[in-house]
Amino acid sequence: MRLLLSTLILAAPLLAGVARADDCANASDQATLDACAGKDFDAADKKLNNAYKQITDRLKDNAASKKLLVDAQRAWVAFRDAECNFQGGPPETAGSVRPMVVANCQAGLTNLRLKDFQNYLHCEEGVLDCPVPAAP
Repeated sequence: MRLLLSTLILAAPLLAGVARADDCANASDQATLDACAGKDFDAADKKLNNAYKQITDRLKDNAASKKLLVDAQRAWVAFRDAECNFQGGPPETAGSVRPMVVANCQAGLTNLRLKDFQNYLHCEEGVLDCPVPAAP
């Protein structure tokens, strides 16, 4: 019984942070702000992955273009992560706001990349700088 009570006491702050993370508009502590920024990034990343899959599906018959996309996306992810780590500052000195700063940066850059992908998915036939064929 004592172990259960100790576990509940130790877990209470963690559970409270989870409950508060659902109310991002009223976030008032750093843990909740961090969680909310992480949720924003996760949502943006999910949309980007969906668009990426649509593009790769359209490129299924063009191995060379698909390889170029894969290479570009890997380089872009490396850039995004490096840029956001730079913006967040060194982990040992940046303090408790670093996770929020990094996640906000990742969400912002991911949303910009998503706009590029959406443009590729909706460009008109014959546009020379559109590497993705129109939908069938």
